[in-house]
Amino acid sequence: MLWLLLLLVPLHLVYLYNVRQARHSLLRNYPLLGYLRYFFESIRPEFRQYFFESDLDGKPFSRRQRSIVYQRAKNQRQTVPFGMQSNSQEVGYEWIAHTMFPVHVKEEDLRVTVGSSRCQQPYSASIYNISAMSYGSLSKTAITALSAGAKLGGFAHNTGEGGVSPFHIEGGGDLIWQIGTGYFGCRDKQGNFSEALFKEQVAHPQIKMVEIKLSQGAKPGHGGILPAAKNTPEIAAIRKVEPYTTVASPPAHSAFNDQFTLLLYIEKLRVLSEGKPIGIKLCIGEKLEFERLCQEMMHNNLFPDFITIDGAEGGTGAAPLEFTDSLGMPLYDALAYAHSTLKKYGLRKEIKLFVAGKIITGVDIIKAVSLGADSCYSARGMMFSLGCIQALQCDSGRCPVGIATQDKNLYQGLDVADKRVRVANFHGNTIKSTAEVMEACGFGSLAAIKPEKIFRRVEQGKNVSFKDLYFSKNAAARELNANYMLN
Repeated sequence: MLWLLLLLVPLHLVYLYNVRQARHSLLRNYPLLGYLRYFFESIRPEFRQYFFESDLDGKPFSRRQRSIVYQRAKNQRQTVPFGMQSNSQEVGYEWIAHTMFPVHVKEEDLRVTVGSSRCQQPYSASIYNISAMSYGSLSKTAITALSAGAKLGGFAHNTGEGGVSPFHIEGGGDLIWQIGTGYFGCRDKQGNFSEALFKEQVAHPQIKMVEIKLSQGAKPGHGGILPAAKNTPEIAAIRKVEPYTTVASPPAHSAFNDQFTLLLYIEKLRVLSEGKPIGIKLCIGEKLEFERLCQEMMHNNLFPDFITIDGAEGGTGAAPLEFTDSLGMPLYDALAYAHSTLKKYGLRKEIKLFVAGKIITGVDIIKAVSLGADSCYSARGMMFSLGCIQALQCDSGRCPVGIATQDKNLYQGLDVADKRVRVANFHGNTIKSTAEVMEACGFGSLAAIKPEKIFRRVEQGKNVSFKDLYFSKNAAARELNANYMLN
């Protein structure tokens, strides 16, 4: 009877509390059974992923996509049995035309030299690199493993806008230092850009390039807040801010306010860095703004060494729903537009194009190159190689595999010595896959990859090449007509 009372008394107290509270109607009507709804809702993502999701389901990445990353990271079997699972007759299906006479491609040729005629220290970059992810968003073990993997594999690691941390340096990889609107790592006490701090940091030999972040695909035009509770002395020292204070990353830069002053800022960074490649990152929105930028480049003979195009399908740890789902141009459209516009103003030979947005396989890389990309970034693909299970808890601080968290009990479970090898394996096997597809299609070099060899089914019985979709006069006319109708 005593044990029964110990069970029933707490339940009775919960019952009395719920029938009197006014916050939850469900619990007021069903004081005890109502909790089952919250329990089943909490485990719904796991049930869907492990029991109901097919190999082609799952967002933002399907199980099939995640599996190929895991297999390549672990150097396991990467083949699939019995045939394709995709529906080749479905609208949206894409394929590449292969050749009767395959060619040979050397993996060491799949690199690109970044540096315009104004650059004194050009950098030889892989065509596949680690995209921007800051320390603070990711754990110290994750950052160290990514940087160490980049060193093993001979590719670059973008720091994200949170600054260059000791863990980026500890890994030993080549770094692309990203500078955002908060100027973390190179800001004065008022939050403005500091030339002295920038010059001191950029001199580090691991920093090979600098990327000025204007916007990102997951939340273009949106700033961010570093809460005081997360602004530890360690984070504050890296970002050059006061510890335990709330620090804002505003939507816009304070060092420049239009296309011309942006170009002057780029030139300033180039001088301060003693000629290292300087680039910008943006998610394209208003096309006329990008065209105006190209006009200013041409008229003033000032330009970045590279431009990173971030597609609207890019990801982040946390973003407002409206920004994630409804703002920004998708990658293929933005890339084709940027490539064509740079060619139009005679700038394409000076400026390299980097791209980011769900690029995790060799075919993804080839499609991007066909539309004008020189090199690609991957963030979530590299996270999968670290062991990410797409738990979709990046913004909770409770990442179960210790990647997107600052909880020591979680991130200490990520073994740097093991994961760095997996990161390097994933990169190496993806580059190998890219070369094999190029050989099968007769692309003897990156320059040989053409959009007319890649097709998309646009309706039943009709395939259209990427060239016709993104570069033809008809495509331009359709876009012009669409803009006219909108206006």
